[in-house]
Amino acid sequence: MSKTFADLGLPNELVSPLRKAGITEPFPIQAATIPDALAGRDVLGRAPTGSGKTLAFGLPLLATIKKSKPRRPRALILSPTRELAEQIRKELAPVAAGRGLRLLTVYGGVSYHPQRSKLKSGVDVLIACPGRLQDLIEQGDVSLEAAEYVVIDEADRMADMGFMPQVRKLLDMTSSQRQTVLFSATLDSDVAQLTRHYQNDPVRHETGGDSHDSGNARHHFWRVEHTNRLDLVADVAHAHESTLVFTRTRRGADRLARQLDKQGVKAEAIHGGRSQRQRDRALRQFKNGQAEALIATDVAARGIHVDGVECVIHFDPPEDHKAYLHRSGRTARAGAEGHVVSFIQHDQVKSNYRLQDSLGLSGAVGKPSIDALLDGGGEQLGKRSEGTENRNGSS
Repeated sequence: MSKTFADLGLPNELVSPLRKAGITEPFPIQAATIPDALAGRDVLGRAPTGSGKTLAFGLPLLATIKKSKPRRPRALILSPTRELAEQIRKELAPVAAGRGLRLLTVYGGVSYHPQRSKLKSGVDVLIACPGRLQDLIEQGDVSLEAAEYVVIDEADRMADMGFMPQVRKLLDMTSSQRQTVLFSATLDSDVAQLTRHYQNDPVRHETGGDSHDSGNARHHFWRVEHTNRLDLVADVAHAHESTLVFTRTRRGADRLARQLDKQGVKAEAIHGGRSQRQRDRALRQFKNGQAEALIATDVAARGIHVDGVECVIHFDPPEDHKAYLHRSGRTARAGAEGHVVSFIQHDQVKSNYRLQDSLGLSGAVGKPSIDALLDGGGEQLGKRSEGTENRNGSS
């Protein structure tokens, strides 16, 4: 008999709104971590994207914290990106309402005034990106002294983006009696140092097998000419209801979005150079189906959480295997199927094979095939297969 959220020890005022939303059976990471977090333990978690980790750390937080005084939140959730911060707030808000708890996201790119006003009125759970939070603290708008429940989400991405010094500084400002919950796709290097210094005998939970975000996705490596890439993106986008395309630069993302529009593919660009209003609009149009394709830079790879993305395209090659996984993890979420397509130009073949080796993917770089996408072809992570072309490039 499967467990319910009530079985995990959560109060009815949280279980009831979950039930109304059709959420009745915990995902594995939730079933594993919630009882320990409710018991007051520090938690160190690793789980694939789309596995339910927001509720895994959010539900115990909402169950245990008390109401806050003005400018002194009781709980802090640190997020590497604006989009992820908003996603966390939207997922937790209906449940928080059951206990009358107030949530606020703070991040750069938007006006300070609304954030300051809400902090002055009182916020129980503060979901923040490190840079803007640091600014608000320095200006006297908020104090972390009362923060007794702290979550660091996607800690590895924090490290990748250079936020670790700020994260450590912020943690030093929180209550010395805090409970600290940390989630990350990898638990080594800077993340390991963070848990050693800021967690107290954490219980460790890992679910979903290895650390690959896109375990159910089918991976395709296509040898393409530079001049053919636009037509191929358009063909893939026409074959799917939602396609997420990653480019190396902001300018490249904007240019590709414009070119796709001319090809009859409604596309929006999202990157760090756009205003928050523009980013929100692009993501909203992609989520509701008004845009068939979303063109993004790596800054958005971990912040985009959209259910039902059918295909991810690496228009430009990722920086390394971690970036590949972060990008690819936007599809095949929570057990769904999806496809990941890499465009490989002639001078990128060798470096791509090195990337494949680090990922455990042996399929060869072959000719583009929309039919292979539609027929469910391709290779899955951790499941070796033979490609259509051997590695010296011959058929």
